[in-house]
Amino acid sequence: MDNKTIAIEPKDSVVTNTTNEIAPISQTLKWSYSIFMAVLIPFYWLTYGPSNFLYFCDVAILMVLAGIWLQNRLLVSMAGVGILLPQIAWVADFFATLFGFPLIGMTEYMFRDSIPLFARGLSSFHGWIPFVILYLLSRWGYDKRALLYWSICAWGLMIVCYLWMPAPGTDGLSPNTPVNINYVYGLQETKAQTFMPQTAYFWLLMVVMPLCIYWPTHRLLVWFSRTRS
Repeated sequence: MDNKTIAIEPKDSVVTNTTNEIAPISQTLKWSYSIFMAVLIPFYWLTYGPSNFLYFCDVAILMVLAGIWLQNRLLVSMAGVGILLPQIAWVADFFATLFGFPLIGMTEYMFRDSIPLFARGLSSFHGWIPFVILYLLSRWGYDKRALLYWSICAWGLMIVCYLWMPAPGTDGLSPNTPVNINYVYGLQETKAQTFMPQTAYFWLLMVVMPLCIYWPTHRLLVWFSRTRS
């Protein structure tokens, strides 16, 4: 009896130059990632609250966890489209900051002594998750439906964060409460952008994210999967 797991997906949705079968992955990776998430999820929930899981990166790492256990390449592909380029930028900024030459300042908090080392250690997932995603996609192939599905997911998340989550400068919040989730009010956590009307900025963000981040990442992952044997 053939015990291989066969992926059931629409014709031509998967970019791979082998077959549509879900190839085995490292059990060490599977269990290490699962244990890490078993620590991160309750810590983040208790420390920052459930709204923290509205961040694109947190949604993506949950998708990867589900994708690993369900052997679902679409979930992993969606995570790749959504966060691969921003997390690569995180890696570049981290090492530049480490050597005293910060690029964009997005990893400054990783060197802040006021933040517990344990919390910063958990946040290190930003640095290695892109490589986990690329490994999984190299084994399973990339599902081209991810661009549409992640874009819809991201639009939903941005609408929720804009309408119902705290804006920068909201009074009466716990210091750990996330504000300006997914940058729907601008690029700073301390104040909203003032370059244009806030509504215009929000709708611009809804257009820019798919066109300037998700679409280029999609094309990159299509190319990446085609080059893998």
